[in-house]
Amino acid sequence: MAETVTLTLAEVAALTRSVLLASGTGEGNAASVTASVVAAEADGIHSHGLARLPTYAEHARCGKVDGRASPVVTRPRPGAVAVDAACGFAHPAIDAGLPDLVAAARNCGVAAMTVTNSYNCGVVGYHVERMASEGLLALAFVNGPAAIAPWGGRRGMFGTDPIAIAAPRPGRAPLVIDQSSSVIAKSEVMVHAQRGEAIPEGWAFDADGRPTTDPQAALKGTMAPTGGRKGANLALLIELMAAGLSGARFGYQASSFGGNEGGPPRTGQCFLAFDTEAFHEGFAERVEDLFAAILEQEGTRLPGEKRHAARERTASEGVTIAAALHDRLEDYAKA
Repeated sequence: MAETVTLTLAEVAALTRSVLLASGTGEGNAASVTASVVAAEADGIHSHGLARLPTYAEHARCGKVDGRASPVVTRPRPGAVAVDAACGFAHPAIDAGLPDLVAAARNCGVAAMTVTNSYNCGVVGYHVERMASEGLLALAFVNGPAAIAPWGGRRGMFGTDPIAIAAPRPGRAPLVIDQSSSVIAKSEVMVHAQRGEAIPEGWAFDADGRPTTDPQAALKGTMAPTGGRKGANLALLIELMAAGLSGARFGYQASSFGGNEGGPPRTGQCFLAFDTEAFHEGFAERVEDLFAAILEQEGTRLPGEKRHAARERTASEGVTIAAALHDRLEDYAKA
């Protein structure tokens, strides 16, 4: 029996949509989530692609996320967009507010959008890249359930909160920086647990604060912050932006993105968008000079090059996943 299955991106999209619809997700919401899953697989970020889909299905079925939620968008100020995800998927909530955010940034020069009562938003870089494709300099702050302890502590308080920035590059794909405030995103540990593989040293601690290479022990413990104290401080900053501004739950208050218990996590996201021409002309040319100066040094590369290479490879070779995962997803699609 084959141990792996290779799918085209069109087949990834069809399978994802079928699983979500069979799990009680509405058509529009399923379309938003599917686009994100396909983009993750295309970029080689498998932890937020099909590997995440069983959890999405389980959570939609048990009510941890409302697959039929209708996001509510409001404009409290000219440069402010507020979206209530209504305990639904983050993806359609972000999609609902994005046109208003772009318009507000064009009008005011800079604008912000918060999303509250939300859920895992997948790859954060996916969202800011779309904003940069509109010619905007974009930043994102996303909080999640507790996984990082404050510096000097042992109990998780902050999520492995990611921060992302995307810069427009006329005639090229935007430059995207997307990184977690932990050494590695917790989703990568979950993938190792699914595969029964040990995690590298330095990624995580068990429930007693001891370094561990056991992914199951790591999921019950805490993640190591990037750069020690600096990573913990970065996670705190992101909590203030993503949860503090939006009114969402802080990491220590949110239920897990992994298990089915605890009800909706009600986490948050915050996006900032800058119309660069409002501040200084020639932004695109100046940053291209910066990028060229970086690349003059031997051994350097710009962030995102691996993703772009993965897109080309995936387009021709498809996406390969474990047969067991494929069978499981087929079962969800039939249920």
